[in-house]
Amino acid sequence: MGATIGAVGAGVLYAAVPQAMPSNRAEMESLVHDYIMAHPEIIPQAMAKAQENAVAQLVRANKSALETPYAGAVGGNPRGDVTLVEFFDYACGYCRASVADVDRLIADDRNLRVVFREFPILSPQSEVAARSSLSAAKAGTFMAFHRAMYAKGKVTAADIAQVEKATGTPHPGQIDADHDKELEKNVMLARALQLSGTPAFIVGDRILNGAVGYDQLKAAIDAERAKKG
Repeated sequence: MGATIGAVGAGVLYAAVPQAMPSNRAEMESLVHDYIMAHPEIIPQAMAKAQENAVAQLVRANKSALETPYAGAVGGNPRGDVTLVEFFDYACGYCRASVADVDRLIADDRNLRVVFREFPILSPQSEVAARSSLSAAKAGTFMAFHRAMYAKGKVTAADIAQVEKATGTPHPGQIDADHDKELEKNVMLARALQLSGTPAFIVGDRILNGAVGYDQLKAAIDAERAKKG
């Protein structure tokens, strides 16, 4: 942390008084120390920036895997210029609250692509629902299943069966190697990104944890599109 703060302090000092930059390490360290003592507010700023950079590196390292959807587990424009990735659990109330925000984003932005990643961590029934969701993705009924499952408000065997029937989603078999592989992949990605809960959204090289709402998601999408020019 000291090296990061020192670098930030040195950069600020150079921008402010480049002609006063010292020529040796001891003088540099003294100058940075004095500046930090006079401006302690740069410490949390430097820590936040370091954390932001670390998160960005993690996302970039896993970008291809994150943005490659399972079968048809994708919403919006499949060829959109910006991708929003969501890790979700059907038993998660905050994920349920975010459905309307994501649907609104899709409706408002014709160039948005949304990749959905099942991350069933809250209950045994979460995994049962996730497997049915993956079956829906294969069958081309993902978005219908996804919305109907959250509209239920519960995740029981009966609810899952009703949504499968209503949306024409084939019930998954007891053993499906593709489903196993996808769920394992999502768990590994979540660990790599240090995700601790759902929902979690990824846009560009940013992670937004929790039900952050339409405005924050839209701002992140707009910022990523602006970066692409």
